[in-house]
Amino acid sequence: MPSNRIFQYTLIISLAVHGFLLTQTPNFFLPPERKEQEQPEVSYLEPPVKTPAASIQAKPLPQPVATSRMIAKKITPPPFIDKEGIFRKETARATGPQETAKPVLAEPTVIPVKKIITLPPVNLDKIDNPSYVSYYQIVREKIRRAAYQHYARTETGEVYLTFIISKEGYLKDMKLVDEKSSGEAYLKDIALQSIRDASPFPAFPKELDYPQLSFNVIISFQVE
Repeated sequence: MPSNRIFQYTLIISLAVHGFLLTQTPNFFLPPERKEQEQPEVSYLEPPVKTPAASIQAKPLPQPVATSRMIAKKITPPPFIDKEGIFRKETARATGPQETAKPVLAEPTVIPVKKIITLPPVNLDKIDNPSYVSYYQIVREKIRRAAYQHYARTETGEVYLTFIISKEGYLKDMKLVDEKSSGEAYLKDIALQSIRDASPFPAFPKELDYPQLSFNVIISFQVE
C-alpha cells in the first residue's frame, strides 16, 4: 500500500541521517567535560625548636591603662531611714500619754435677749365705730409681724407713723412723725419697711363704706 511505502522510506532516511551524525560528531550527545579541578598547594611548617624552660624569661604582663570610663564613680549611699521608728513615733504621738493637751478656748457667754414689739392703739377713745376698731386691730397685727422680720439689733424706742389705706387695702401714702418718735434712724427705717411689707391689707368691710381711711400707729421696740 502507498502509506506503508512512505513510512518505510521515511524510516530509512531517518536512520541514514542519525548514522551520519554519529560518525561525524561522536561527542555530540555527550555532556561537556568538566575542567579539571585545580589541586590546592600544600605547604608544611617546620616544628618549632624546643628551648629549655630555664632560658625562658617571664615577661611582665602589660598593665591596663586606667581611663575615665573604667574608673568607677563612688556614689554615696542614701541616709538610712528608719521607717518603723517613724511609725512608732507617730503612733506614740497619737495615743501616748506624752501628747500635750490642746488649749481649749472658752466659749463666749451668750445672754439671750427677748425682743418685744408692740403697737399700742392711738386715739381709739374718740372712735365709736366697731368695724373701724376691728379692722384697725387687723392692720396693727400685720404690721407687728412684719416688724419682727427686720428687728435684728437691740436698739429700743418708739416710732410714730401715719398712713392711708385705700378701700381695696392698698397702701396709698405713709409719713413718719419725727417729733413724736424717740427711736434712732435704724428703728425708723424698720418701722417704714414694716408697713410696706404688710401691704396690701384686707379690703374694707361693708360697714366701712369709704374710699380710703387714715390710720396712726406707734411701733414700740423693747428688749428684756
